[in-house]
Amino acid sequence: MTPPVVRSGGHGGRLRSALLVVLALGMSLAMALPLAAQQVGSAPSAAPPPKQGCAANPPFVTLDGRKVIEIRDAVGAQKPQEFARRATAQLARLAEDPDFPFEKLSLKDEAPYTFIGIRQADGGFEQLLAVDDRAAACFDLTRQQLAERYRSSLQTALRQYRIGHSWVNWLKGTVLALIVLAIYLLWVRTQGRLNARLSQWIAVDQSRLLRGVRLGSSELVESRQVRQILQLVRRVLHWGLLLLISYLLIPLLLSLFPPTQSFAEGLRQQILQVITKGLSLVGSVIPNVLSILLILVITVYCIRGSNSFFSALDRGRIRIPGFYQEWALPTARLAAIFITLVGLVLAFPYIPGSDSKAFQGAGLLLGALAALGSSAIATNIISGLMLIYTRAFRIGDRVEINGTLGVVQERALLVTRIRTPRNELVSIPNAMVIGASVMNFSFSRREIQQPVALSTTITIGYDVPWRRVHELMLAAARSVKGITKEMDPFVLQTSLNDYHISYELTAYVSDPSQYRETLSEMLAALQDQFAAADVEILSPGYHAIRNGNASTVPKT
Repeated sequence: MTPPVVRSGGHGGRLRSALLVVLALGMSLAMALPLAAQQVGSAPSAAPPPKQGCAANPPFVTLDGRKVIEIRDAVGAQKPQEFARRATAQLARLAEDPDFPFEKLSLKDEAPYTFIGIRQADGGFEQLLAVDDRAAACFDLTRQQLAERYRSSLQTALRQYRIGHSWVNWLKGTVLALIVLAIYLLWVRTQGRLNARLSQWIAVDQSRLLRGVRLGSSELVESRQVRQILQLVRRVLHWGLLLLISYLLIPLLLSLFPPTQSFAEGLRQQILQVITKGLSLVGSVIPNVLSILLILVITVYCIRGSNSFFSALDRGRIRIPGFYQEWALPTARLAAIFITLVGLVLAFPYIPGSDSKAFQGAGLLLGALAALGSSAIATNIISGLMLIYTRAFRIGDRVEINGTLGVVQERALLVTRIRTPRNELVSIPNAMVIGASVMNFSFSRREIQQPVALSTTITIGYDVPWRRVHELMLAAARSVKGITKEMDPFVLQTSLNDYHISYELTAYVSDPSQYRETLSEMLAALQDQFAAADVEILSPGYHAIRNGNASTVPKT
């Protein structure tokens, strides 16, 4: 196997790469790819299991942090790791010696060894490295072939070391570093200006471009919130890009100087590993994301189809025997919830990390919390469904629940909200509503096409003929505008008391939403009729004893 040979490009290529790195992130990462590929190519690829006597994890003789030759077995009784350590130190001393003639490295074969060394002018041979048959067998080569490979690698490494550590190379590296820093500072300054302008543009009220997000008639996100989100995204992108450029600048600067090139390669390898893992993760997630998107699209269209169907039921375009129109919209919401749950169940296995223990633990925790707090919620939800499908009332009906009189403002699964005549909004849990009696003033007009009645009771003394009382009460009822003429009002005598008679007037209201106002007008009409007829109303109660006291009939 070929020992690793370290190659470095010319300074012209470095300058071009430096400019592109600072101006574009992708080119910087592309610059790391050849180095990484070269490193991978120099190392053993998918090596078979080590042979007996060969090192399982062979060390390398290095120079300036770069791998030069691989040691799978050492000569004699030496250990490969110890041999590589001593050879690395000796190679560093030879590289620092400007008088060492590495071009004259040659081979000398003396069985059972092949030596690598320098031939002296007097015909002698200075031995530097020995290779035997046992070490060559680890590479499936002869010792002469392995020695030739080692010699070539050593010459190349020493040549690159001399070139890299020359004063000309240091000068070029310094100039390139200054150029890169200047371009970096220019980039930072330009990015700062662009960021400030973008921030100002977002902060200004752009009513035409930065509108809120609407869904139908509902505004999900206001324009102010859109600007806040864009400002957050701007800050994250600005600082993220600045940190990334700064991080990429470090290996680029280190690669311009020979002593730090190994550190630069290490940093590039880290960047490459992060990118490789990210791409691998994205590649593994894409099929799941596509599956989730497909399920989402199908779920959305199923919900739209369900809403269209129930909307047609609500408008009367479609009729189903036994299915009332007022059930349409609540059933549509239930169907949408059911379809959404089915979509979540189908999409759950495709969520990244859904099979991890952390995800499962979070699911168990949420399930436990839901189980602990769901009893009251479930009771109210079931009660809400019962109220919907028993048709006790609908939105806009005038009802009285547990002494609360008003108009139904909202009928949800958990609570029912009633707006009282004083514009008070009363929220009643559905579990309480289902256990109480509900008086619906709007039901009769809507369902059986008959008006709802109101009644009031007054007491009149025995000295007034009952026919006269009936006449006055009926006249009062007919004089009220809110009393309908569809059905005639009537009077009942409900009680013969000790001092007076109880008369109950029943009249029918044309508009149930004006029930209280109509009742008030009818009571006022009763007072006016009896006062005009000079008949005394004995409510709540008067003693019918006349001893010269003035009458209680008001003077008009």
